[in-house]
Amino acid sequence: MHLDVGEYRKFYDSALGHVARRIIRRRLRALWPGTQGLTIAGIGYVTPYLAPFRTDAGAVIALMPAPQGVAAWPRGGRCLTALSDEHELPLADASIDRVILVHALENTEALRVLLRQIWRVLKPEGRLLAVVPNRTSLWAQFEVSPFGHGHPYTRGQLDRLLQDAMFTPMTWDRALCLPPLGWRMVLRYAQAVENAGQSLWPRFSGVVIADAVKQVYAAMPSGGARQRVRVLVADGRSAKEHAAQD
Repeated sequence: MHLDVGEYRKFYDSALGHVARRIIRRRLRALWPGTQGLTIAGIGYVTPYLAPFRTDAGAVIALMPAPQGVAAWPRGGRCLTALSDEHELPLADASIDRVILVHALENTEALRVLLRQIWRVLKPEGRLLAVVPNRTSLWAQFEVSPFGHGHPYTRGQLDRLLQDAMFTPMTWDRALCLPPLGWRMVLRYAQAVENAGQSLWPRFSGVVIADAVKQVYAAMPSGGARQRVRVLVADGRSAKEHAAQD
């Protein structure tokens, strides 16, 4: 079940949320250092992690699930967020180069449908960056952050899920090796603790990160009625009616 958008904003406005955002951002940007001219869609509550990609990507948009609610982003300037149905993403087939998933897979009640929709909207050889809570971490055991809600995963579970959804994981990473504590000392030396954790106890990291590529030789599951749905143009400036196959 999705948290309310206000709960996400409250966490990321906190001192611990600022630290978590900074640490995860660094790992995501290291996995995708160059996104020049690419179209990127974030799904879930992903806006805390999209800002670094706006510096070079051609277009960046954020889709927030209807049960979660939507919040305007960025806080200044043209809004780049939209409310979305996980069963039918408002994007045209093969229109997106990259997708980033944060606070999505662990919360959705339409897991395989959502992944099938992501496969549909990604271009051939498109890539998916999935961030999920690590089942063996303290972050998944305590409800002090959004990473303590929903269904956590081990690396093996996430690997099987992505493979079944016709994605091939290429690179694995971890983040949030520091404990989920708002203590001043932990926050002050957060990066040092994180660096130590990456070396000494990586399997207990707060999140598991997978960089996966769309299997272009896989066939989309057939079935379902053909219907007209409203889709967003990748630059987020306009919409059009598009006939899509579920």
